[in-house]
Amino acid sequence: MTPLELLGLILVLGVLRVVLSVRPSPVGAGGTIPATMGGDAASPAPAPSTVAVVKEYLDAFIVAGLVALFLITFVVRTFFIPSASMVPTLMIHDVLLANEFEYKVSKPHDGDVIVFTPPVETTNDFIKRLMGSPGETFRIHQGVVYRNGVALKEPYIAQQPAYELEIKNYGIYVDGTPLDPSQANIPPKSKWTSPDTIPPGCYFMMGDNRNDSEDSHMWGFAQTSGTFYTGQEAGKPAGFTGHAFFIFWPFDRIRVLH
Repeated sequence: MTPLELLGLILVLGVLRVVLSVRPSPVGAGGTIPATMGGDAASPAPAPSTVAVVKEYLDAFIVAGLVALFLITFVVRTFFIPSASMVPTLMIHDVLLANEFEYKVSKPHDGDVIVFTPPVETTNDFIKRLMGSPGETFRIHQGVVYRNGVALKEPYIAQQPAYELEIKNYGIYVDGTPLDPSQANIPPKSKWTSPDTIPPGCYFMMGDNRNDSEDSHMWGFAQTSGTFYTGQEAGKPAGFTGHAFFIFWPFDRIRVLH
C-alpha cells in the first residue's frame, strides 16, 4: 500500500468516526430515564452499545494508520521483489524493509543494497547493490570487480560477470565500447572531477545475479539527487529511496541483509 492509498483509507475511517459521533442517541418518549423500583437501588451498568464498540475499533485503526503513515513516509517501507536480478541475495517474491530515513542524514556506502529511481522508463523503483561511489575508480576484468585497484571478494554473487568494464575517458566502457549517452545516464565532462573516477553524486549499481541484471553496465549511473543528465530519463528526478536491510517474508527467508 502506498502512502497516498493509506492516507485515503485513514480519511474514510475518520469520516465514518465523525458520522458515528454526531448520530443522535435515542431517549424515552418523555425524555427522561425511568427511576428504579424504590428510587435508590443501583441499576446494573448497561452493556456497551454496538456503536460504542465500533467507535473504539475505529479509533484504534485510525491511530495505527497514522503511525503506519508516518513510518512509511519518513522511516521505513516495504518492497516486493519481482525479478531475479538480485539472486541469491534476494529471491523472487521476497518482501523486505527499506530504511527511508538513513540517506537523508548520511551518505550511501559501498555494498549497501539500495532501492532507488533508475534512469530508465519504468513505474517501479529498482533494487541493486552499490558497487562504486563518487571519486572511486572501477573496473571489471576477467570476472573480477576492482574498486580503487583492489579486487573485491564477493560471496553474495550468483556468478562472475561475463563482460569487461571500465570507467575511463569520461564514460563507462563495456567490452571496449562506451555506453551511449542517448540511452544511458552519463554526465557531461564538466561534471567529472577526473576522466576515470566516478563523478560527484553518481553511483555504480549492480545486481548480484551479474549476468541476469539490468544495471549500471547497461543504463549508466544512478544518482542520489537532482535530475538525470542523459539517457532515457534525462531531466527527470533522480534519487535513492532507501537502504534495504531486512527480509521479513516468507518466514523461511527472514534475515538481515548484508
